[in-house]
Amino acid sequence: MNDRYIATAEVARMLHVSPKTVARWAKQGQLPFILTLGGHRRYPKVEIERLALTLAGNAQGEIARTHVS
Repeated sequence: MNDRYIATAEVARMLHVSPKTVARWAKQGQLPFILTLGGHRRYPKVEIERLALTLAGNAQGEIARTHVS
């Protein structure tokens, strides 16, 4: 496998969620993935990085809104 795809554990680390959450999102169609010949999911690194940045930006917006009175 090349470095364009990453494993479930790496996705979980990047998104700050558990590997089980990553697997559930994949099963629900919320995360793109491919299956290896061994049946393991691999996720496109670029898309996961984009999602992580989006989620981080949304989290910052939420924090900013909670501090404004």
